[in-house]
Amino acid sequence: MSVNKEVKRITTHILQEMKNRGEKIAMLTAYDYSMAAIVDNAGMDIILVGDSASNVMAGHETTLPITLDQMIYHASSVVRAAKRALVVVDLPFGSYQGNSKEALNSAIRIMKEAGAHAVKMEGGIEIAESVSRILTAGIPVMGHLGLTPQSIYKFGTYTVRAKQEAEAQKLREDALKLQELGCFGIVLEKIPAKLAKEVSESVQIPTIGIGAGRHCDGQVLVIHDMLGINDGFKPRFLRQYSNLFEQMNGAIKNYIGDVKSKSFPNEQEQY
Repeated sequence: MSVNKEVKRITTHILQEMKNRGEKIAMLTAYDYSMAAIVDNAGMDIILVGDSASNVMAGHETTLPITLDQMIYHASSVVRAAKRALVVVDLPFGSYQGNSKEALNSAIRIMKEAGAHAVKMEGGIEIAESVSRILTAGIPVMGHLGLTPQSIYKFGTYTVRAKQEAEAQKLREDALKLQELGCFGIVLEKIPAKLAKEVSESVQIPTIGIGAGRHCDGQVLVIHDMLGINDGFKPRFLRQYSNLFEQMNGAIKNYIGDVKSKSFPNEQEQY
């Protein structure tokens, strides 16, 4: 099936219309120009420049070390490639928590220097002031509830969140609060499918799930995971659509073999 390349840019308004008519929203991460161009060309609705770049691009154990400058570098590379998708960029750890003025400055830098279309922030009521301030400046904000990887040291584990009623109730309230503040969507990460369904039905704005079941209004995965570039990372919520680790490994081994055996380059491959 060929996707209509003439389609206009996806906007927050279009995403809302998609939820209203029951059309699911497809979202994937990308961190560089070449990969983003492929993702965009395939017809993706949203490209997330995730702080997961800290893990998959830089090799850190958590998302915490990545800086605002590094996020802007990744985001500007992706924006140059995205002709159709809405580009959402994560505000990295430490660039918005606890100081709404700093949060606004961080968001402005991402919009101005990277040319992004929206920012994403982790947390609920506790970041309400920052969310509010950014929205007042006309910058679209996507929320993120459930497992919030920037708070990994608080949780101490990447296990499923909101299994207990108290945490589930706070998540319900946080979702409504984010909607009330004016967020255009919310990522729900690693929470029970039943709770995600409840939240998706209780808010008017789109929900995007990752490990949150089929009832969310859309889904997101990390591209290196779904393409099988990351060897060995196979959580239950991940469907792997390719095994690029093996394919690339094989191609690279063939190249090494051809160089060593002097069969590359051949007569036709030289001037």
